[in-house]
Amino acid sequence: MTDSAVRERTDPALARWRNAVFAVFALSGFVFANWAARIPNVRDILGASTQEMGVLILGMASGAILGLLTSSHVITYLGATRAIGWFLGTTAVGLTAAGLIAGLVPSFWALFAALMVLGAGNAVLDVAMNLSGAANERRVRKTLMPMFHAGFSLGTMLGAGFGALTEQLGVPVLVHLVAIGLAVIAADLYVVRFLQPAEEPAEAGAGTAAGWRSRLSVWTDPRILLIGLIILGMGFTEGTANDWLGLAMVDGYGLTNPGGAAVFAVFVTAMTAGRVGGGYLLDRFGRVPVLAGSAFLAFAGLLLVILGPTAPVAIAGTVLWGVGASLGFPVGMSAAADDPRKATASVAAVATIGYFAFLIGPPLIGLLGDQWGLRNAFYVVLVLVGVALLCSPAARPPKTAGAEAGTGR
Repeated sequence: MTDSAVRERTDPALARWRNAVFAVFALSGFVFANWAARIPNVRDILGASTQEMGVLILGMASGAILGLLTSSHVITYLGATRAIGWFLGTTAVGLTAAGLIAGLVPSFWALFAALMVLGAGNAVLDVAMNLSGAANERRVRKTLMPMFHAGFSLGTMLGAGFGALTEQLGVPVLVHLVAIGLAVIAADLYVVRFLQPAEEPAEAGAGTAAGWRSRLSVWTDPRILLIGLIILGMGFTEGTANDWLGLAMVDGYGLTNPGGAAVFAVFVTAMTAGRVGGGYLLDRFGRVPVLAGSAFLAFAGLLLVILGPTAPVAIAGTVLWGVGASLGFPVGMSAAADDPRKATASVAAVATIGYFAFLIGPPLIGLLGDQWGLRNAFYVVLVLVGVALLCSPAARPPKTAGAEAGTGR
């Protein structure tokens, strides 16, 4: 029996903590995917152009950047567990508000503000849940981060499938999004009870002036900056599919709105599969080879979506794209948390860099899509996949961290 198996059998609280982190990741993905699946319907309600939808989606990205810039300080003050509870609830409130606005008083800028709330809440939640997951991973001494992110993908898969079903059945956006928001708030209150503190003793004193300077100093660490570029490239790849794949299939291949939502569900299903198997691959081959292989698959899948002559070819490309995009974010987050003394600041820093993909991506793809079509706009994503590939050696763990956590080479 492995050391990690013994630890889980003798410490049920550790297993409950792991399961709770998995559930938080799943709830985060579920919230987002329910919104993403209704984007074509919201476009019809607003009568917005592709470029205007890019600006609208920018509301979520703008909120995310604001949340990330303050996340390390907020999480240091609240602790990761309390931050998860508060900000998972904030994302649910943002989703509920978006449903109310779209269904009752369709207003572009009011919906923009609601998406800012959703984005800000999810950004702080993202850092906090990754910190909790990394701390649990260190305690269990087994590669778990891809599985936690598989929870996010599972949540997006269920959310996308549920969203496609509501589209097919003609469920109003108001009823759909408000119901999901209220359900997530109830789940949040239950799940957070099983989380344990993620902070290490080495992070004590974070409220002092020295602590503030220490958190900011990670921005001068070349390794952290390169890991941030990995997440930037792979996050752009994932985010482009989240925001634009459904519309690209509708506008580029003539699918119906439910068909576009179904292809998005195919993408997140492929991501889920990649993350479920990711832990085994990382433990066997190490972070750098796995990241390089992931980038190659994402590149190939994107080309099929862009150049595919028929919808079935594009859907096959969507599968490769999803598998290829699956490990960039979790591996980057795990790498950033290798040093537990600076985990909060480092994870916040790389997440901030990565989330610029969600800030610049929607308007850029929307602008280019208006001019040349969404499929051609995806060529920009190929460049950023190449950047992630070139930076992949930075994810190699320091010798002490790699030996302790056993999370790859």
